Amino acid sequence: MNVKIENTWKQLLEDEFSQPYFIELVQFVKNAYQHKTIYPRGEHIFRAFDLCPVDRVKVVILGQDPYHGPGQAHGLSFSVPEGVSFPPSLLNIFKELKSDLDIPLPSHGNLEKWAKQGVLLLNATLTVEAHKAGSHQQKGWEQFTDVVVQKLANQKDNLAFMLWGAYARKKAGIIPEHKHLKLHAPHPSPLSAHRGFFGCRHFSKTNEYLAENGKEPIQW
Repeated sequence: MNVKIENTWKQLLEDEFSQPYFIELVQFVKNAYQHKTIYPRGEHIFRAFDLCPVDRVKVVILGQDPYHGPGQAHGLSFSVPEGVSFPPSLLNIFKELKSDLDIPLPSHGNLEKWAKQGVLLLNATLTVEAHKAGSHQQKGWEQFTDVVVQKLANQKDNLAFMLWGAYARKKAGIIPEHKHLKLHAPHPSPLSAHRGFFGCRHFSKTNEYLAENGKEPIQW
């Protein structure tokens, strides 16, 4: 089955694409795009992978679902295209960056520049129906993204994983403790950010860890 995904990822995940659950998932997703409004656009489903090949991954930021409002989702967790207002969680991420590294609020919320530096902006579920948060959960995406995290964690050393909220922390168990940095915090959503996301300093901690392990820090 031909899945259009960046070549290094295609090689890493090749076995997965022929698994029965993934074939069923593809049929579900194709059918959904034909009959409903689904985000992101089809060509952006694997955008996080396309912008951040396997050999460049240094950091993984796990989100839950794509945004489900018009024009927001474009295949990168927490990111929105230029010209789109900051969703509340993204605004809180930028507030924490200001507090942590004194980086001023940017003029837009497009995080492609992070992806191109080796930050895999991965949602646990890669598609969603318009205005229906969580509508494509439990269809197979979580199993697929578990494999993504597991293969990355097993094959690479000294990655930094930012695990925000209970949903992201579910993946923590498949990341070997001794090989990587695992940073936990509440989700940056306004419902939970005040419970420990603000002040978590994950961005500076990640850059310190990368530098300690001979890797170029991220220009956040």
